[in-house]
Amino acid sequence: MNKLVIILSFIPFFANAQDGRLMVQGKAGNLYLNHIAAPKENFYSIGRIYNISPKEIAPYNDLALEKGLSLGKAIRIPLKNNFIQNGDVAADEVTVPLYHKTTAKETLYQLSTNYNKVPPATLRSWNNLKGDALTPGQDIIVGYLKVKKDLSSLAQRSTVVPAVKSDTKPVETIVVVKEPVKEPVKITPEKVTPAVVKTEPVAEIKITPVAPPTVNISQKDLKEGSFKSLFDDSGKVQTGTAGIFKSTSGWEDGRFYCLHDTAPRGAVIKVTNTSTGKWVFAKVLDIMPDLKQNNDLKIRLSNAAADALGAGENNFTCTINH
Repeated sequence: MNKLVIILSFIPFFANAQDGRLMVQGKAGNLYLNHIAAPKENFYSIGRIYNISPKEIAPYNDLALEKGLSLGKAIRIPLKNNFIQNGDVAADEVTVPLYHKTTAKETLYQLSTNYNKVPPATLRSWNNLKGDALTPGQDIIVGYLKVKKDLSSLAQRSTVVPAVKSDTKPVETIVVVKEPVKEPVKITPEKVTPAVVKTEPVAEIKITPVAPPTVNISQKDLKEGSFKSLFDDSGKVQTGTAGIFKSTSGWEDGRFYCLHDTAPRGAVIKVTNTSTGKWVFAKVLDIMPDLKQNNDLKIRLSNAAADALGAGENNFTCTINH
């Protein structure tokens, strides 16, 4: 009787463990799902649930296929041929959404990279996102699990993979400038046979100076940035440290760019160097990646923008209006 009570008390636990959203674990090249073994389950029954051979599940968990599973055993389910991101399924299969829970400062670009380089536009369509901004703890669909209609208990959660909406946002590209490596030029001396030179009168060549082309951008706009007219001041003000990245843009046309920790892609923000009092208007390319070197930064500006602010090549304190 006591054994029966104990077993029955476990049933709600296992049911709840399998009923929530399927959250993907691991990193690119080694993605998997977690599964808790329920009563009477084995490698074969679990394989039917997730549409994967038990011969792949057992070695993935460093377990022997011929041995049974203990109640409550944590099993990792590898995502291989059962994981899709293009909507192609067989007639007897359906798709179940798989999710990733976001962390602080995680970007859509990082999710794209970690999940087989699925295009950011696809992630936006799957999750009905209007932009690239993410909030910590957000559940984002990153792909779909293929399961058999008649074999998997997960088939009841099936959804159709939505068609990808066209990405109408222009893609801004940062061109990183690499300093050329100067190698010493080796000159091999050669024996030169003196030549007989005949002296003849040299014709006089007149050079007419050519006027430089007219530039339509005013000097003021060039210094403050050609995106000035697109600036929409919402009243938000930040003060913090600005970093710099190298770019070929902005030196001649005043097209200044930046990476910001919260502003949406395409927004134009005003950045003021608190030391020099100079300001520029820069367009946001994307959210700053969640990297160690960005932990203390509020913004990263192109080196052309930093030069216009009189900042040089080092980080500096700035005020941000957006």
